[in-house]
Parts: sequence; structure tokens; C-alpha cells
Amino acid sequence: MPLLLFEVTEMLTKIVQIPANSRRRPRTLWGALCVAVACGLLGLNAAAAAPQASQPGQNAEIDAQMIGYPSSSFNIRAYLAKPRSGAKFPAVILVHSVQGLNDRLQDTARQLAAEGFLVLAPDLLSRSTAAGTPPARGAVARLSATATVDDLKAGYDFLVKNPDVDASKISIVGFGWGGWRSFMLAENVPGLFRVVIYYGVTPSTGLENIHAPVLGHYAQYDFRNTGNAIPTEKTMKELGGKFTYYVYPETRAEFVNSSDQYNIDATKLSWQRTISFLRSPS
Repeated sequence: MPLLLFEVTEMLTKIVQIPANSRRRPRTLWGALCVAVACGLLGLNAAAAAPQASQPGQNAEIDAQMIGYPSSSFNIRAYLAKPRSGAKFPAVILVHSVQGLNDRLQDTARQLAAEGFLVLAPDLLSRSTAAGTPPARGAVARLSATATVDDLKAGYDFLVKNPDVDASKISIVGFGWGGWRSFMLAENVPGLFRVVIYYGVTPSTGLENIHAPVLGHYAQYDFRNTGNAIPTEKTMKELGGKFTYYVYPETRAEFVNSSDQYNIDATKLSWQRTISFLRSPS
């Protein structure tokens, strides 16, 4: 159903201010279209809204390597990055988009490690013959939804048993295709600490099972996913959950992890917010 006028106004206000909160699955693209048109008329600029977020240094002392962990009868390849010194670390499961576990995602894992997190980035193509290679077009999208969520659950179990990990602070960050799977892991793992979604689809059911706070980053010109924001907020609020979202002006989906759509201002600002969210005690 189309969003009501007051709902559209609420979303527009939040984009102008960029804090915003939200929750429910849209029935049409109407909400996202209204956001995109109105933002264009307002001439919003991400650079004006975003302070220069600090980025992790390239010389940060971290260890990074490819490892494997078991999931059913399969060995799941994963990129593991962690600080070289410290006690038990908060951990992050990093879920790739349809672009797979590429160099850009591995760089993101190292950046998170530089911020003090132990990061596990699974290659969810590990059950296929394409594991360890750049994914053929559409290969990731054709993966079994059930199997990929199972492999993320196995990754969570792997981190719980890792002596370097604070098992009470295991979070997940998912990009695009990985966003829906991040929601699904949260539905299946009550002990998850935080959930961060970058332009991902909201599941149509099961949100009542999510106990972890959720942070969503959406693109103004993503007419498929950004309309999820207000409906997702409404549903999770009714269910007693916590969902906060931001819409980044003049951006398209994959604005963090795609060379074609990359937006430096939105990336810096969303990174700053993500780190603060992952570190927040409540």
C-alpha cells in the first residue's frame, strides 16, 4: 500500500537531519520514490551533512589470513582479520554482496580490525566450484538462501569458540545481498550483539525474533530497498525491537562497495556511524 503523507514527511525530515529511525516491509516502491524525488528537489548534499569520519590507517597492526571453518560437511573459506595485540576482542561477521569476497570486502575487514574488532568474512560460495575465484555474474545470487544462512550460523559458532573473541559481543554487518542474510542470522541467533544492514532487503516474516539492535544504511536512489525503512521501523517498534536507519542523499545502492556507485562522503559518514554503533554498550 502507498505510504501515507505523514509517513513520507517523517522520512523526508529524517533525511534532512540524518538521524532517522525506521522499521516495516513496504508493499510498493512508492515510499522510496517519494524520498528520491523530494531529496532531489531539496538539493541535499552528503558532503555538507557529513563530518570527515576518521578512517583506519593502512599501517594498523593487524593479522589477516584465509582460514576455513566447518558447516555441516563443508569447509567454508573465510577471511579472518584481527588486531595483533589485545585481550578478547568484540567480533564482526562481515557478509559480502553479490560481488563476493573480493579485495574491497577484505579491505573493509582489515579496516574493522584496525578499529579493534576480530572480523570473519565468509566466502559464501564455498559450497560451489566457484569458491576462491571472482564470482561469475549471478553466481552468488543463485546460492541457496537456507545454506548461506546455515554457513553464517556456523561462522557465529566458530567465533563463540574462538579464545580471542568476547562471545557476548559478536555482531554482523551485511552489504546488499548480504543484508537480508544478516537479518536472517539475527532471527536465528538471539545472542547476536548488533546488526548493521547496508541497502539490504528486509525479511517479510520473523522480525519478532530479532533481539539485537539493528542499524540500516540506505541510498536515496535505491528504489528497491530504501522504501523498506519506514515499514521496517514501524514493525520492529511494534514488536519491541530497535531499528535505526539513515538515508544518504545523492547515492545509489552499493555506494560503499562498488567502484561504479562509490560515494566517498556517504561511505565515511556511514562508517563513522557503524563503528559507533558496534561499540555502543546498549
